[in-house]
Amino acid sequence: MTHRISLRARVLPVVVAAGMLVPVVAGASPAAAATAPQVSCTSGKAGLAAKLQRDITAALATRSGTVAVGLRDRTTNTTCTLRATTAYDSASVVKVTVLATLLWDAKKTNRYLTARESSLATAMITKSDNAATTALWNQLGVTKVKGFLAAAGMTRTVPGSGGYWGLTRINVTDEQRLLSLITARNTVLSDNSRAYILKLMGQVITSQRWGTPAGAPSSVSKQVKNGWLQRATRGWRVHSVGTFQGGGHDYTITVLTDGNSTMNYGVTTIQAVAKVIHRDLFPTAPAASRYAPTTTPKEAFVAVPQG
Repeated sequence: MTHRISLRARVLPVVVAAGMLVPVVAGASPAAAATAPQVSCTSGKAGLAAKLQRDITAALATRSGTVAVGLRDRTTNTTCTLRATTAYDSASVVKVTVLATLLWDAKKTNRYLTARESSLATAMITKSDNAATTALWNQLGVTKVKGFLAAAGMTRTVPGSGGYWGLTRINVTDEQRLLSLITARNTVLSDNSRAYILKLMGQVITSQRWGTPAGAPSSVSKQVKNGWLQRATRGWRVHSVGTFQGGGHDYTITVLTDGNSTMNYGVTTIQAVAKVIHRDLFPTAPAASRYAPTTTPKEAFVAVPQG
């Protein structure tokens, strides 16, 4: 049985107003209730969807900005979404897509990565090196990136134009799709390619291992890629995608944010969400075993146009 929980404003019996039946919504105007996106969770494990929905909602209750969340745990058949199709500037999380495109393209001609490509890929993921990313982005070209996106079913991801790969438009649905391809056998990425991506995401330097791993127990392997950038409108974009395996769970988390006043504000929002997800999946894990990210998070500041 699948248990579906969606946070909705409580609807009271209808009343007659101006000759029409009008639903009365507790705690919100009908217009606000209709437009405000809510955390929605489903799970094959009794009680888990309700707990995740409640706790993610609470973690975001006092946070400003626009936050999108995706969770999928294969083991318990659990998913949670919030603003799943809202588009965000990718910042450095697109680097996972760049690497996947490189490997997908190499697979088509049955070749290994060159030493140069391997060096660039390692720098791009583990240190978020922007020059390495630009080199690979230019080598591939937008046509090949679009080819991978089509093959991967990432239908709403739009590559950044003018060489601004950090302004690729992404959403939770497509990022979760990418993480799913990386973490399970499929016809788009070979097993070796998937293992390579996970290896590099597992070797990200300490100062960049913030975000979705926050609060994960030590029994779980953690692979992550983060990103941030600032623009003249909507403030800081701060994002984190992660894959996690172990302790009876196999799950992926995507948290995308914008409208943050500072980079650290966005990091704190992401980690608040991550902590409750890991806690709900592993309620008995001791606090001392849970991952505490760096207190000075870093990330490569990607180029954006002026203005």
